[in-house]
Parts: sequence; C-alpha cells; structure tokens
Amino acid sequence: MAISAFTKGSALVLTAAAALGLAACSDPGAAAQGAGAAAPSSSAATIGGKTFNLSPQQDRFPVSADAAAAALVPEAVKADGKLTVVTTGGTAPLSLFATDNKTLIGNEVDLAYAVGETLGLKVEVLPVAWADWPLGIESSKYEAVLSNVTVTEARKEKFDFATYRTDLLGFYAKSDSPIGSVKEAKDVAGKRVIVGSGTNQEAILVRWDEENRAAGLPPVEFQYYDDDSASSLAIQSGRADLTFGPNAGAAYKAAKDGKTKQVGTVNGGWPLKADIAFTTKKGNGLAVAAQAALNSLIKNGTYGKILDRWGLSSEAIAKSELNPPGLPKK
Repeated sequence: MAISAFTKGSALVLTAAAALGLAACSDPGAAAQGAGAAAPSSSAATIGGKTFNLSPQQDRFPVSADAAAAALVPEAVKADGKLTVVTTGGTAPLSLFATDNKTLIGNEVDLAYAVGETLGLKVEVLPVAWADWPLGIESSKYEAVLSNVTVTEARKEKFDFATYRTDLLGFYAKSDSPIGSVKEAKDVAGKRVIVGSGTNQEAILVRWDEENRAAGLPPVEFQYYDDDSASSLAIQSGRADLTFGPNAGAAYKAAKDGKTKQVGTVNGGWPLKADIAFTTKKGNGLAVAAQAALNSLIKNGTYGKILDRWGLSSEAIAKSELNPPGLPKK
C-alpha cells in the first residue's frame, strides 16, 4: 500500500497536463479502479437489487432488423453478412469474461449484438488487448471496437465514431458517509481523496484544488494506493473520504457490494465534454450505419434496457452523434 501527499510542484505539472486535454477512461483496463475483471465464482450476481446472468448463456434483449439502418451498411461489410466487433474484456460491467473465463459478456457486448442485429448482420465479438485494436481497425481485420473508447481529435484522424455513452468520472464515498453530494470544487475542499496517479481525474482534481486554495478553502489531501484492496480498506476504515475515478466500474462495484455510494459525477473531459463511441475505420461508412442503429435502439427502448441491466443508466445519451467534437490533441 502506498500513500503520498500531493506537492504544489506536482500540481502545476498536472494542471498543464489537464490543459492539454487528457482522454479520460480511454483504456478501461488501465483506468478502472477495482471494477472486478475476474469472473465471479457463481453464475449470477445481485447488482442494484437485480440478478444478472454472468454465465456464458446470456439472455440478451431480442432485436429486429431496422431496414433503414441496414440499408446504410457498407457493401464490404454486407459481403459476408457479419459484423466483427472487438473489446478488451477487462472491466466489469463494460466487458468481462463469464464464469467459463472465455465468453465475453457485459454492456459493450450486449450493445455490439444489438447494433449488429439491428443492421441485419450476424455478430462476432472478440477479445483483444487495448493496444491492438487501433491497427486491427485500420487494417480492416476488425470492423468495430466497443471498449470504452473516448472520442478525441487525434483519433478522429484515423477513425469514425458513433457515440453511445457519456464519458463519466464518479466520486464515491462509504455507504454511511455524511458526504451527500460532490458537484464542484468547493465540495472537495479539505477532503481526503483517493485518485489514480497520472490520470485525467487526477488532473481535474488538481485544478479544483488550485481553485479552492485561491479562494482560501482547505486543500485536498491526495491519496494514492497500489491496488484496489488497499483503496477499499482506506475508504471503509475512514482513512479516506472519497474515491474519484471511472464511473462505470465504481458504480458496478458499489451496487454489487453495497459498501460505497455515488455522491457525484463529472464529465471525463471536464471542463469539456467527452463521449464514448462505437469506433470504426475512417471513411468506410460503417459509423453512419451504427449511428442509425443506435438511434433506432434508443427510440425503441432496447438501448435503455441494456444500460439499466448493467447499472449504467446515468451514462445514457438521448441521441447518438456522428463524429462529435473530441477532446483536443495533447
């Protein structure tokens, strides 16, 4: 377990990093804090009062093809009638391995099947390492990636995007904590906050701390831990007041064990807006079809059911956008 105080010099460095627009949550495997990537020992887990099937046999929501959306599928994809989607399989509830330790399940997987079936295609979802998807998409080895990919201006040079979730960071406290809400900088003044070193959430917290100091408010005590077990122990024992990190994994964990509660969320691109998107090769037309499919799923309610199933309703969007403004280049 490692804990360190945050120095003024470090704060200045990370403030500069924040100004360059770090992409929050781009790599769920690297960024998620305690999401629980390992398969559980039973085939079901109770999350938010609902029982979810974590076995390889999934009860996905039935989806019918949308003729208008299907007509937008590029001929190259129509050729074999199959949509090959990749995800990293490292972060619950986004994508994780089922109890057989090989079948991918989760929110991103359910959405991959729903989008593909809306487009009238058979769907194949494959696990890949985070570092491998860009080349795989560029070379057309895979047609799309659903793996918590944040839209950035740099990525838009090589990929097209159809948004499907808001990129959120979450503040979590012990379930019986008196802390009820964190919405802005003053709400973390004097608090002991666990945050990942070198992350976008750390850069945001640094800027909030600077704002508080300038206003004469108590400083934040930054805490860093080597693993999630140590972080969880610090929260439960009262050595820390809050954790601040990717919302999806933290929400799943809070709902699963009931030991923590969400007290606030911040967009992952703060002060800008960051989006998570269905990612395809630039210029091949598939993102246009995916956007149409996603909007069809939003309209018929299937999209909302999928996000609710995995505890991600707070990250839902009202409409999928094609290639929205991305986080700026570093």
